[in-house]
Amino acid sequence: MAGKIQDSPNRAAFDVRSAQDLRSQFQKDPKEGLKAAAQQFETLFLQMVMKSMRDATPQDGLLNSDQSRFYTGLLDQQMAQNMAGSGKGVGFAKLIEQQLGRNLGSSETPVDLSAPANAAADNLPLTASDGRHLQFKPVLSNLPTSSAYQAGKVATPSVQSTDVPATSSEFVNRVWPHAVEASRSTGIPPQFLVAHAALETGWGKSEVRRADGSTSFNLFGIKAGKSWNGATVDAKTTEYVDGQAQQSVEKFRAYGSYEESFRDYASLLRNNPRYGAVIGSQDGTEFARRMQQAGYATDPMYADKLSRIINGPTLRQALIG
Repeated sequence: MAGKIQDSPNRAAFDVRSAQDLRSQFQKDPKEGLKAAAQQFETLFLQMVMKSMRDATPQDGLLNSDQSRFYTGLLDQQMAQNMAGSGKGVGFAKLIEQQLGRNLGSSETPVDLSAPANAAADNLPLTASDGRHLQFKPVLSNLPTSSAYQAGKVATPSVQSTDVPATSSEFVNRVWPHAVEASRSTGIPPQFLVAHAALETGWGKSEVRRADGSTSFNLFGIKAGKSWNGATVDAKTTEYVDGQAQQSVEKFRAYGSYEESFRDYASLLRNNPRYGAVIGSQDGTEFARRMQQAGYATDPMYADKLSRIINGPTLRQALIG
């Protein structure tokens, strides 16, 4: 079929273009887009199974290192994609496609794919996000089927709104699709990246703002160094010198959207050698520890604060809606 997504064994699982292709597919053919999204969900599930199996095996050995675990994770991701795409997986993709396909085809009011909605297929959560494509949130608990989704009348959130989010769930819905994109290029689970943004912005309530009060979209507190040629904004910040907190005014990077913020953040992690150990982190506590060891922040309690958000109930509840 012309325009069909080639999410096959011939495509690299970490190909960052796949999300854009999925957006385009939903615009052209929602049913084919749903099929591809369902396969992506099964891919994630299989990858989680493989990770659990590897975590249960001894990790000692001459060839065991952060780098080997990173590339093993990429291998598992590719294998999971191949299995889901070939129909030799566990069959979740077909079940999801059948259930959500009925909503697409039978509702008098078309299902709004621009709204985040949890739907259960054998208690496995799937969400529609970013206004144009389905993405998946991690399996955290058994979820009921969303009655709003079944009715096909889910309200569309302002994903790119500059208003302060009222709840942690609203903040997560606002940044989740961009976290998924950044996850593809860094190998870091998107919920870790969302947690980092939540720590830096107080769940969106303390974003770095311009003089007129509008947001700079800087979700990660990235300062504007000498190499930065883009827009900047001056803001107060707290730095720790010899363990003592000190207030100062610094220049921070300013972006045109949350998408730009996540893209720049992912580029920083990928291209700066000091964050080499962070790339591919699959354990939340380890991710937080490595970020602090790399010198991301001067707060001596930074890793502990980030770890508590990653493993805490607020993020978990926000992710499951």
